[in-house]
Amino acid sequence: MTHALPKLLTFEEFTAWRPEGGCYELHDGVVVEMSQPVGGHEEVTAFLARKVIVEFDRLNRAYIIPKTALIKPPESASGYSPDVLLLNRDNLVNEPRWKKESTVTEGTSIPFVIEVVSTNWRDDYYKKFADYELIGISEYWIVDYAALGGREFIGNPKQPAIFVCELVDGEYVKKIFRSNDLIISPTFPEINLTAQQIFDSAL
Repeated sequence: MTHALPKLLTFEEFTAWRPEGGCYELHDGVVVEMSQPVGGHEEVTAFLARKVIVEFDRLNRAYIIPKTALIKPPESASGYSPDVLLLNRDNLVNEPRWKKESTVTEGTSIPFVIEVVSTNWRDDYYKKFADYELIGISEYWIVDYAALGGREFIGNPKQPAIFVCELVDGEYVKKIFRSNDLIISPTFPEINLTAQQIFDSAL
């Protein structure tokens, strides 16, 4: 839902205003209050975060998954709070907004991001897809466990799907995974995870 504020906000105004509690994003100057996720969304997000943490810990990578950090696209009055945001801790010293605003702007700081699709599916498939590509985030997963996205993406009739978007020459190459397909991740090539295992994590 769009939060009722009297004008469009700059990113700086948004970060100064953003209250504790609740989840808010800024979309082209408009404050969007993210709906409380349903149980299945929370379960899928938690399952994926756990799998990713186990994998980067095993590889001894200097990564973290923050709780409420924001991604800010360049030259944009937008700020996103992904479901799973993986940060390269070694690059945070190069992020001018990190210390005061918990905000990252550089693709080198963000090797991997996951959005679990909810009713505002257009944001994940269109807006965030374009902005994450522009930022230069190497890998972006769109996890549509409840088959909410448009038919052009997940078929007719709609079926649950996971899209792994890999940045190649500045553009995302998108691969779809369903059912018992083994997920192929450029960031975590040895992750042993099927699309169905992710879908089944939602009760």
